[in-house]
Amino acid sequence: MKTTFFKKLILAAAIIYAPLYSMAWGDKGHRIAGQIASTYLTPKARLAVKAILGNESVAMASTWADFIKSDPNYNYLSSWHYIDFDKPYTYPELQTFLKQDTSVDAYTKLNFMVGELKKKNLAQDKKLLYLRMVIHIVEDIHQPMHTAHTDDKGGNDFKVMWFKEESNLHSVWDSKLIEFQNLSYTEYANAINFTSPAQRTAWQQEPLSKWLFDSKELAENIYANTKPSEVLNYRYNFKYVGVLNQQLLKAGVHLAGLLNQIFA
Repeated sequence: MKTTFFKKLILAAAIIYAPLYSMAWGDKGHRIAGQIASTYLTPKARLAVKAILGNESVAMASTWADFIKSDPNYNYLSSWHYIDFDKPYTYPELQTFLKQDTSVDAYTKLNFMVGELKKKNLAQDKKLLYLRMVIHIVEDIHQPMHTAHTDDKGGNDFKVMWFKEESNLHSVWDSKLIEFQNLSYTEYANAINFTSPAQRTAWQQEPLSKWLFDSKELAENIYANTKPSEVLNYRYNFKYVGVLNQQLLKAGVHLAGLLNQIFA
C-alpha cells in the first residue's frame, strides 16, 4: 500500500516539474484554431471527422494531445509536437533539410499520419489517435516557438518577465499573450476569423514546408527583438498581437485545408 502511494507521489511530482517543452498555444490557443478550422471544412470532411470524433468537436479534440501527457503510456508522442532548428535556413535550404529529415518530429509524424488517415481500412482506434494528433500538431507548428532553436529548447530556457511574473519566451507565446486578450476561445475565434476565399485558397495551397518556414522566420524575428530577462508587457502585446492572431488564423485555415484533402 505504501509502495503504491509513493509511486503515485513520484509520478505526480514528475508531471508537475517536467519541463513543458512540447506545450504550444495552451488550451485556449488550440481551441481557437480548432474552432476556426471547423468553419472551413467541406461537407464530406465534416462527416468524416464526425464519424471519427463522434460528439467531440475539432476545437475540443485539439487539446487531447496535451491532456494525455499525464499518461506515461503516451510519452512516445512527446517529440511529435515540434521541430527545432540549430541554425537559420533559407527556404530552399529548409526544403533540403526536410527531405533528409529522419527524426521523430512534427514534420515526419504529420506526413506519416496524413498517409495513414487516407487509408480506407485503418482501424478506428488509429483513426482517432491520428486525427487528434494531426489537429494538434498542425496547430502546434504555427506557434513560432515550436519551430525555434534547439539550444534553448524552443525558448523554454530563454527567461523573460511577463509583467511582474517570471516566465520564458515559450510560455509567453503558448498562453500569456492569448490570455492577455481576455476572450473565450469562441469569442477570440469570432474576432479574428475573417478571410477571403482567395486568401484561404492561397494559404491552403502552401505545402507543409512553407508553414514551417514562415513560423521559423517569425521565431527568428522574436528572438532578434527580445532580450534575455527583458520585461514584456503592454508594448510587447501591442507589437506582436497581430502576428499572434495571424498565426492562430493560419493554423485554422491550414488545418481545414489539410482535413479537406485527407477526407476528399
